[in-house]
Amino acid sequence: MKRVAKPVFFIVAILILALAWTSVFGVTTQKGDIVTTRIKGVSDIRWGIDIKGGVEATFQPAEGVTATEEQLEAAKSVIETRMVSYNITDYELYADQSANKIIVRFPWKEGTTNFDPYSAIEEISATAELTFRPGNSYESTSYAEDGSVVMKTPTGATADTVFLTGANVQSAQAGVITENGTTEYIVSLEFDDEGAKLFEQATTTQLNQPISIWMDDVLISAPTVRSVISDGKAQISGDFTAEEATNLATKINAGALPFSLETVNAGSISPTLGSNSLYAMGIAAIIALVIIALFMIIVYRVPGFVAVIALLGQLAVTIVAVSGYFPVFNSFTMTLPGIAGMILSIGMGVDANIITAERIKEELRNGKSVDSAINAGTKNSLSAIIDGNMTVIIVAVILILVFGPFNMLSFIFGLSTTGAIYAFGYTLLVGVISNFLMGIAAARLMLKSISGFKLMRNPKLYGGAKK
Repeated sequence: MKRVAKPVFFIVAILILALAWTSVFGVTTQKGDIVTTRIKGVSDIRWGIDIKGGVEATFQPAEGVTATEEQLEAAKSVIETRMVSYNITDYELYADQSANKIIVRFPWKEGTTNFDPYSAIEEISATAELTFRPGNSYESTSYAEDGSVVMKTPTGATADTVFLTGANVQSAQAGVITENGTTEYIVSLEFDDEGAKLFEQATTTQLNQPISIWMDDVLISAPTVRSVISDGKAQISGDFTAEEATNLATKINAGALPFSLETVNAGSISPTLGSNSLYAMGIAAIIALVIIALFMIIVYRVPGFVAVIALLGQLAVTIVAVSGYFPVFNSFTMTLPGIAGMILSIGMGVDANIITAERIKEELRNGKSVDSAINAGTKNSLSAIIDGNMTVIIVAVILILVFGPFNMLSFIFGLSTTGAIYAFGYTLLVGVISNFLMGIAAARLMLKSISGFKLMRNPKLYGGAKK
């Protein structure tokens, strides 16, 4: 067996432990009274209705508009698109044609403290009309929560002319750029063919002059045109936070509602499980992990110790996929079945490490050296692990396709709701994939590295007989 360099074990282990710590606790910075999330943790996960409760709201077209069946379905479709864009999968949404209303139920946003249903529904019912206008004249100002000045209501030529709107935007994506050591969050836009032509005309007209970008009646950016842009791509900047850039990109992608909606009534939904039960589950999970760790180390020694580190990495990757980790990504909605999917995937990870450890023990009992036993044991166990995990991946993918937000197999199974089953399939799939990454790749790399140390050359530490 070609040995792996000794420092590799420490490098991989430190990276896994750092990922595990940051995925659970997150990373924040504070400047004065302003707290900025750099990396999301468990506290930033958006919990489903069954765990944290949520909001129930009824909408109707504003200003006495009587919407047609097609218009009401279009509004419902836009709201559903926004739900999907925000990774809100645990929701109920339907249009009541007879009453000219739309009814929706969805979980609270992550980090919610005031639990005001009217504030919660703004993210899904806002019109969010994006416009590009000449100049940057505005009528009034106000102050945001962070103390920055907000310019409102375009005036003069800025109000009279609209170069193009959000309808011409083909895609919007939040991102981050670093210039001269300063980090800035931006939204990258790509226009459709018509939008590209209109934007080229606008940048030609406004060369060396500003083009202001407005979200509804709020000025979000007013960059000066330095050159004619003809490739249909642009960036919006405006001292955004990561969350603001993500939300803006989400609203642009979701499109504008066909008409304004007003809230007829809104209220809170009580959770079926509750935060106390979630806390109890967390304690139980920690106890279970400790018991598993002790079992693996006592029974399988060095391979067991390596397996414990790999399991922490697998759990961390799953949490990363759920929390969003970086602020430019939305948190996935975690439900009780989603937690069940995580637990099942961890069980698959433990099973994979046990199979490998048992194969190594068998090779040692057949008289092979430590290096040969590790090489043969990891090689012989791979096919069994892949077979077991691939069957689970197939099941998880089917659950996601059938019960996911896009209902991709609806032509076979019919339309189905998103939420509980989708969350189970999602966390199960992510957990199994992270098992390949941590339980197979990282664990075997660490095992081959740690076996190079003189103190770790005793076969007894791998389950074999002492020389």
